[in-house]
Amino acid sequence: MAPYESDDSTEAAQAGEELRDDLRAERRRKAARYVVPVAVVGVAAATIGLVPALADSGDPDLPKITAQQLIDKIAKSDVQQLSGTVKISTDLGLPDLGGLESSLLSGATQGRGDGSSADPAGKLTELASGTHTLRVAVDGPEKQKVSVLESGAEYSLIHNGTDVWGYDSKSDEVYHSTVADSGKADQHETPATPKDFADEVLKSVDDTTSVTVDGTAQVAGRDAYRLVIKPKQSGTTVGAISIAVDAKTGTPLKFTLTPSSGGAAVVDAGYTQVSFAKPAASTFDFTPPKGAKVTEDDKADKAGKSDRVGRADRGGKASEAPGHGSAKDLDKSGFTVLGKGWNSIAVLDTGSKDGLPTGSASGGDLSGFLGSLGDSVSGKFGKGTVFSTRLINALMTDDGKVYVGAVDKAALVKAANAG
Repeated sequence: MAPYESDDSTEAAQAGEELRDDLRAERRRKAARYVVPVAVVGVAAATIGLVPALADSGDPDLPKITAQQLIDKIAKSDVQQLSGTVKISTDLGLPDLGGLESSLLSGATQGRGDGSSADPAGKLTELASGTHTLRVAVDGPEKQKVSVLESGAEYSLIHNGTDVWGYDSKSDEVYHSTVADSGKADQHETPATPKDFADEVLKSVDDTTSVTVDGTAQVAGRDAYRLVIKPKQSGTTVGAISIAVDAKTGTPLKFTLTPSSGGAAVVDAGYTQVSFAKPAASTFDFTPPKGAKVTEDDKADKAGKSDRVGRADRGGKASEAPGHGSAKDLDKSGFTVLGKGWNSIAVLDTGSKDGLPTGSASGGDLSGFLGSLGDSVSGKFGKGTVFSTRLINALMTDDGKVYVGAVDKAALVKAANAG
């Protein structure tokens, strides 16, 4: 303040400063209305990993690498020891049936097991919807553990030597199976970690696919490259797949699949914490708690192959990723394949000529209930119903054929018309 300034001048200056403060505060409040939504969009885009312009300025500066070199790095990765926490979110866009959809997913596979709630055939299928937190641990081919953390409960699947244990703490039930070769236990068929998802996709990359390296990222405190896989074909429901690959070990740390329709990821699985140190040996120890119900898997093949619980192809050959199987492979399960690459459509002839199944659903007509979940279509094939998710769509025709693929409704109708 200048000397000899009057009190009036001082008060005027103070009032002016207060007014300017009020104006600045008002501008900040208005700006916040726009900044907050933009920030949310930016976080979502960074999570999806497909918008490099919104990438975090703190992304690591790593040596340049080509897509082929990064794929080779994943293939050559030989991580034998690992532990960490994985968060997996799956949003297929299934209709809200008050929790019925989760029960159907679990029940559909439990029928192939022995009815135990600890049977991994049904339990791990629950990962197909919602958000879950998993703890994983690996110590070579003879010791693996996956634990699904629930509210006040936990489900664990443990492979230790020739023993495979499943334990559901909520029901206090135990599932036990054995394998002759301790290093070849088929731990689980349902993808649970970023590596599981990445392996399924990368083995299906062909000339219908674009693969690029799209910058870098940090996942669980680790420097990583971002590998982006996109279909070259139109008509598929797959938009893009982003895989964050650990720069040092080549281990996939995060997997994100976004649909061509946009919006939230269909599958987003990533480590929130990871260590490549040797897990404690006690991690893989398991003794059934006193009083727990124990179910023995009497179908285990003592000659050297466990019963491959959860596998759709009981002939023993792993199914290819959706849209990439060959007709020769799928024929073993009664399927034929139309088209190529991401636009492939699997066709199954059920032999039923009565359209949707009839019966009762909660006291009502099952056919009408199922029909309400789909869209009626017609064509040269006659009439049918299309059941849609954000990734996989299926057309069930009245002549008993089912067309399934990661394609849009128009592609299914076209295939049925040509069939």
